[in-house]
Amino acid sequence: MLALWPILLLTLSNVFMTFAWYGHLKFRDSPLLWVVLASWGIAFFEYCFQVPANRIGYGTYSGAQLKVIQEVISLTVFAVFSILYLKEDFRWNYAAGFVLLLAAVFVVFKKW
Repeated sequence: MLALWPILLLTLSNVFMTFAWYGHLKFRDSPLLWVVLASWGIAFFEYCFQVPANRIGYGTYSGAQLKVIQEVISLTVFAVFSILYLKEDFRWNYAAGFVLLLAAVFVVFKKW
């Protein structure tokens, strides 16, 4: 069960970070300064989940494994975000990229 906490916390972290980085794209008329300040405010909560996730996860996972987990979660969260929030299409090449990421997970987690 302890091994799942970092994954859950990294998922929450990535939801906040995705909104911090890309949520403003729906508000293109807003002044840039306001968008930057709002993004920083959202990013604060991202760190509130990301730092504990890495603290808890390190030891169960290596640093490299935590990073690969984070990248897979990040792209998964972004795919959902881009479809539901930005109303963008999901393309075949995105799926191919995810398959390659899963190959990275296999390579990093494989005990050679």
